Amino acid sequence: MAESAAQTIARPEPATHRLTVLIALGDAGRAEQLADALGVSDDLLSALTGSGTGQTADVAVIDDAALESRAIAPSTPAVLLSRRARRESLPGNVLAVLPASADGLLIAAAARLAASGYRVTRGGPSEAAAHGDFQGELSEDEAPDEARAALSPREAEVLALLAEGAPNKVIARRLNISVHTAKFHVAAILIKLGAANRTDAIAIAMRQGLVLV
Repeated sequence: MAESAAQTIARPEPATHRLTVLIALGDAGRAEQLADALGVSDDLLSALTGSGTGQTADVAVIDDAALESRAIAPSTPAVLLSRRARRESLPGNVLAVLPASADGLLIAAAARLAASGYRVTRGGPSEAAAHGDFQGELSEDEAPDEARAALSPREAEVLALLAEGAPNKVIARRLNISVHTAKFHVAAILIKLGAANRTDAIAIAMRQGLVLV
């Protein structure tokens, strides 16, 4: 009886779906470095071109060279790391454009959004973009701008972790709070931003400049 109860308590948690991110960059060293950086996230599984996972990738990270050579399938949502300040036109599957120098956290956030169908664009060259920060617009069917949300300092910390893809348990551990409290803060953020889910919250927050990664 006791053994049966113990077995019931020890049930494993459902596995979290991991997004497969295909990395296709002309610079092999940069590609490997980015693959390692994205692989740290619990919800991302990175793969380099030539690994055989290209057909099943949820989203791809490409550069100007890969874009011109059409290194990925036209149906795969893509995040473009571009050295060009402006581009005349882009294929429809390129849903995000970031500076080539963008860091892993920003690329990971854009990959999650692109995989969910959000379009991320740069608003043109700026001082912030030159330093690898993101300034631009996000849209899903040209959604109207939301009123800027007033988040508490703690909610801002939780929002930053949400942008990293952190689940409630990780948020709780990083901020030294209980999982229940983490859930409370996440719910408050969704309500204040008027977001339907976590991905939507990140999109709205990036549009309003509330997330700096």
